[in-house]
Amino acid sequence: MIAIVGATGAVGRELLAILADRNHPAERLKLLASARSAGSTLVYEGTSLLVKELKASSFAGIKIAMFAAGSEVSRNFASIATIAGSTVIDNSSVFRMDEGVPLVVPEINITALDDCSHPTIIANPNCSTIIALMAVAPLHRVAGIRRMVVSTYQAASGGGAAMMEELKRQAFDYVESKPLTKSITGRQYLFNLFSHDSAIDESGYNAEEMKLIRETHKILGDDSIAITATCVRVPVLRAHSEAINLTFERPLSADEAREILCAAPGVKVVDDRKANRFPEPLDATGGDDVLVGRIRADISQPPGMGLDLFVCGDQLRKGAALNAIQIAEQLFTRTKTPV
Repeated sequence: MIAIVGATGAVGRELLAILADRNHPAERLKLLASARSAGSTLVYEGTSLLVKELKASSFAGIKIAMFAAGSEVSRNFASIATIAGSTVIDNSSVFRMDEGVPLVVPEINITALDDCSHPTIIANPNCSTIIALMAVAPLHRVAGIRRMVVSTYQAASGGGAAMMEELKRQAFDYVESKPLTKSITGRQYLFNLFSHDSAIDESGYNAEEMKLIRETHKILGDDSIAITATCVRVPVLRAHSEAINLTFERPLSADEAREILCAAPGVKVVDDRKANRFPEPLDATGGDDVLVGRIRADISQPPGMGLDLFVCGDQLRKGAALNAIQIAEQLFTRTKTPV
């Protein structure tokens, strides 16, 4: 049986949608949320499922608990779930860098589960990290990456359902010549962009940028890769975009990179130079694949030693919910027991 913690949020609802796509039976789902949301219902394959209040006693009989309710909830309840016998797949940042906690993108490092004997908590990486590495990791395996420069263009979906609603509300406000609603972002979001809304440390990097750097090192298993990032929020509802510049240890041409990416699982190459068609967040929205394009040699580097990419991926799906469900499916395959 699967429990979804934070079922009424943006990622929780996406978890439900993907489980429905995969024909998971409704009777093997338990929906959990805060006291404020408890008692509401969510429709799942035509069946109304009751949302129950998250309590210490909520995890009896739960095989896998998917947490999508934020860091505080994960910090307070993940260990309770594991004591009750659940395996936790956590979407927050709380456990990602903990030693002994696998940080997993199934297409890239599913063997991280082998390195931990019966892990009780498995961390889902940050959305921008997952979307970047779906394109970067296949190239790293072949040519080795020495340096990675990432600029992200992150959608409102990364800030949750409330931020998405505020962006839509601002569009209505603008059309109706009303003052723009700014209760979530504290600024005009429509027709604007701003530095990612996470805390900035003494180095000048924000938390989102540091997550991408540290998580990439852990997932690829290589702390020697030089990485820098600039993360920006853009007025797109969902699907993050990222411009990525790579420096390689061994030469790799743009044509070779394109062949590698065409064969990579979970990746779709959209790279039509003649028609000027490349990845766009609208095209990535609702899809499972990460779109990759603008594949070209970096002419500022020696021939074959650098490459530029542009990627788009649905933050709520592969950047969060889909990745968690793929991890759960791997656990099912390994244990041969129904979830």
